[in-house]
Amino acid sequence: MMVLVFGLYYRRYRDKELVTAASLFNVFAFGVLTVLSSVEFSLAAGFGLFAILALFTLRSEQISKVEITYFFGSIAIAVICSIQGTELAFVGVIVTLVLLGAWALDHPRILQSADGVKITLDKIDSHALSDPEAMRTDLSKRLGVDVMSYQITALDYINDMARINVFFRKT
Repeated sequence: MMVLVFGLYYRRYRDKELVTAASLFNVFAFGVLTVLSSVEFSLAAGFGLFAILALFTLRSEQISKVEITYFFGSIAIAVICSIQGTELAFVGVIVTLVLLGAWALDHPRILQSADGVKITLDKIDSHALSDPEAMRTDLSKRLGVDVMSYQITALDYINDMARINVFFRKT
């Protein structure tokens, strides 16, 4: 997970929020599956777990990837603690490891120099797609930060607008 998320994905895309969410989700899922693999788990309970996870799509307000991940973490801890047939010491160790993993992976010193912002440009640059380096340089000048990478999420030629996720280095 560390190689995939930090070594490959983060080095290329610099999306701090998704890296944090993916790594924490991995830790939480690992904790739940570790406990589930130590006991007999019925098919009905598995469907119930998926029903709980489906509640994420029923939320009424927009929340960030990291907030969703912490929400999943709280559900994961509840599932870990509620499975009958596991020893209390084993559950305590797994919950402690999950919490320590979340603390370490979302620590402010990890990825501290990177941040991201969603912007809308009122004019589509002619080199938006054809010259990524020129676009990155232009975004750095406009925003006054060192843009590490960007993702164009929408181009609207009717209104001459571009929506872009910009990932930059904080100084």
